[in-house]
Amino acid sequence: MNTLVQLQNNQLINETEIIQSPNSPFIGGNSFDVTLEHLKNDCIIPVFSKDNESTISHFQFINETFSKVKELFPNESIAAPEIRVSHMIKGRVPSAIGKPANQLLEDEKTIYYERCAFIIKVQSIKRNINNNELSLCIGGVRSYNQENLYSKKTVEKFKLFIGFQNKVCTNLCISSDGFTNEIRVTSSGEIAENFHHLVESYNHDEHFSNMELFNDYFISETQFAHLIGKIRMYYHMGKENQKQHFPILLNDGQINNVVKDYFECPNFKKNSDGSISLWNLYNLFTEANKSSYIDNNLERNVNVYAFIKNLAKTINSSNNDWYTII
Repeated sequence: MNTLVQLQNNQLINETEIIQSPNSPFIGGNSFDVTLEHLKNDCIIPVFSKDNESTISHFQFINETFSKVKELFPNESIAAPEIRVSHMIKGRVPSAIGKPANQLLEDEKTIYYERCAFIIKVQSIKRNINNNELSLCIGGVRSYNQENLYSKKTVEKFKLFIGFQNKVCTNLCISSDGFTNEIRVTSSGEIAENFHHLVESYNHDEHFSNMELFNDYFISETQFAHLIGKIRMYYHMGKENQKQHFPILLNDGQINNVVKDYFECPNFKKNSDGSISLWNLYNLFTEANKSSYIDNNLERNVNVYAFIKNLAKTINSSNNDWYTII
């Protein structure tokens, strides 16, 4: 008998009180908050060194997307962008050459950030899963470390997504059809065009319905332990063997956090009998992913969604794969 269980008649085990974490950042990974005004007024803009042509700045990227969001959702309540940056690149003006760093004046310093991520919440478009309020969310990532700034100006790479944010924990919920991994553009105006295409191709009702189904399936403590063990085995397989199994992009330290939160997370931990719903498991994975660096966070988030969706599919078909047991 397959012990992976689908709950019937929408019955739900809910043994914990929901605890809001409104101040939790949507991404960690050594990042910190900045304002759009700071990016516009206080940061220099890197150039392509061989022709001194300007790159598209973080400010332009976010501002173009923000303007397009307001255009596409004219009757909705839209929050200002939340921006996280990392890997500060410091410099100084020519007149400060040779000056000790501790004597530099503020107007003698220059900075920009190698990596930048942002989200824009469409606050009036909301859904609810197991008392977790989800709001529609748009965002993107830009990483200068993925550009060849030592060449002449060429196409530049950006990432955009549209999905949901769980307001209980600020975790992002992103599906593959709501994510474009590598937009290649030569001007900031092309970013808005690409975002428009992304919104048109994204079905938020289908995305929400799939996540809602996660709440109908549970795995036991034994199955959870088996799953974690198989994930750790996956990391050490040869590449050819890995190709035979569903990929998982979280690292071993993040899986450690999943196990820790299985016992300790106030909102998504196991039930008293050791079972856990796929919805809670999904949120343990997305919470662990918040420690990823900006430049690979979105890919891992999408991978987590696909991984849990595959587990739900396995349960629904009453079959088991390499990650599950009967």
